[in-house]
Amino acid sequence: MFARSTVLSVGGIAVLGTVLLVSTPPPTAAPTNDAFVGVARTPLVQTSLRGMLSRGGAQFSGSGEGTPQTCYSTCAAASAFAIAATLVLSSRQRSLQKVKSQRFVTVALKAEADGAEGINCKTAFLFPGQGAQTVGMCKDLVEEVPEAKALFDKASEILGYDLLDKCINGPKEELNTTAVSQPAIFVASMAAVEKLKKDAGAAKVDEATITMGLSLGEYSALCFAGALSFEDGVRVTKARGEAMQAAADAVESSMVSVIGLDAEKTASLCEKASELSGKKVQIANYLCKGNYTVSGDKEACAVVVDIAKKDFKARMAVPLAVAGAFHTDFMAPAVDKLQDVLASIELKTPRIPVISNVDCKPHTTPEKIRETLAKQVTSPVLWEEQVKNMLSGGYEEGYELGPGKVIAGIMKRIDRSAKVTGISV
Repeated sequence: MFARSTVLSVGGIAVLGTVLLVSTPPPTAAPTNDAFVGVARTPLVQTSLRGMLSRGGAQFSGSGEGTPQTCYSTCAAASAFAIAATLVLSSRQRSLQKVKSQRFVTVALKAEADGAEGINCKTAFLFPGQGAQTVGMCKDLVEEVPEAKALFDKASEILGYDLLDKCINGPKEELNTTAVSQPAIFVASMAAVEKLKKDAGAAKVDEATITMGLSLGEYSALCFAGALSFEDGVRVTKARGEAMQAAADAVESSMVSVIGLDAEKTASLCEKASELSGKKVQIANYLCKGNYTVSGDKEACAVVVDIAKKDFKARMAVPLAVAGAFHTDFMAPAVDKLQDVLASIELKTPRIPVISNVDCKPHTTPEKIRETLAKQVTSPVLWEEQVKNMLSGGYEEGYELGPGKVIAGIMKRIDRSAKVTGISV
């Protein structure tokens, strides 16, 4: 029996946009002309019907706007019609997917132009940066989550050494080197995503509407958003770590965590230390009010430590155990090597906005993502502004994925009511 409807179903396949509902006719019943009206008008179906019916011994003739007048051999007709209908479905699905993709790119480009405004910040996935690593991390994780172990195995093949062993057994001095800690944190963060999938279901990660990472963590965010493959993420974090380590070895530089001052007073502290030492030091990480990291020449950093409490009433100023002055011009020698490796990998449009540390904006094109990642190593990390924008953009909950609880701590300093769930490894 054939009846009019808004959906055509043939052989269990629903074809949108047609005007018929077709059920399989009895073997002795010849299809009526109306059975093919609508779907049969499309050139794709007509071409398919002509070819398949002629090969099946059936006759096909048409007139006017492609409406079939006679169709014999019911079995051949039904088979041909079902197959042709699937072609229409496939074609229309591709068209719908193309429209959907175009709409996403349009929205993403608008978001990039407007900054973080207008972005859905309801559910955020957040990734830590260098310094979060600890000896022993991921030991239990790889025993409980096979997918996490597989990531470490894949990373070790790319790196040429056993990354998991360094994470679990150290030694601390080796794990803390920039060249090792950067790929280690990247892989541990992606392993944390696998842990969340196992604990809460794979659909949980699809709830994310925005993602960002602290310095190195931006690479984890890009990988999570589908802009960067895991394999290329390992390669680029390895190259980034090695390049930054080499730049740090070329000149004596350091970083200091300044606690208890706002951004303006911290900037004044850096100016005074630069004046007294004759060397450069500046704010490198804007984390949250009362917690800023300064970076620069080793002598200037020593002056920061000396005068921070005495002259600027800081609660404390603590030298950090890092290789050098990250996120300043001291890292300029690392840029060329990083640009080379970024040019060699494939980048795609992220499936959700990834907010950049450099300008607090999401970027969608591979060219712009490469550009901002290259700038990131010599530019201050604007994390405080990123978080404030996110919290004012409809934020409801977030997940910190990776070693440590640094990001959750910063979030609570900015807004005590902010809900952050740690997926620690």
